[in-house]
Amino acid sequence: MLSLRVLETALYVDRLDRALAFYSTVLDLSLLYRNERLCAMDAGTQTVLLLFKRGASLEMSTPHDGAGPLHMAFAIPAADLAAWEDRLAAHNVPVEERTQWPRGGVSLYFRDPDGHLLELATPGIWDTY
Repeated sequence: MLSLRVLETALYVDRLDRALAFYSTVLDLSLLYRNERLCAMDAGTQTVLLLFKRGASLEMSTPHDGAGPLHMAFAIPAADLAAWEDRLAAHNVPVEERTQWPRGGVSLYFRDPDGHLLELATPGIWDTY
């Protein structure tokens, strides 16, 4: 079987400055690259989160854009779950749902400033994680 993994995930945001502040401050992601159209953030383990300003990529040779709230999950160690709950509370980010999965994993669901549903997930969600 050929090797394959997700390298980038993209979210489309209304205000890059606001999104950059949220992801760098609340989730502690490091900025890799920024221009007027996008921010690229280190999402760990050779994974990049791309934050595109909504509508700013429609004139490209490969146009792309997105609308509406999307979902993405970040993998975290089970031992870090309580610290993440404390960090979200310290930044006034409400947890909308806490789910205990049958395989033993736990997920915390919350939203970014653009309404995207984010998840922090411990191992035990999927057969592969």
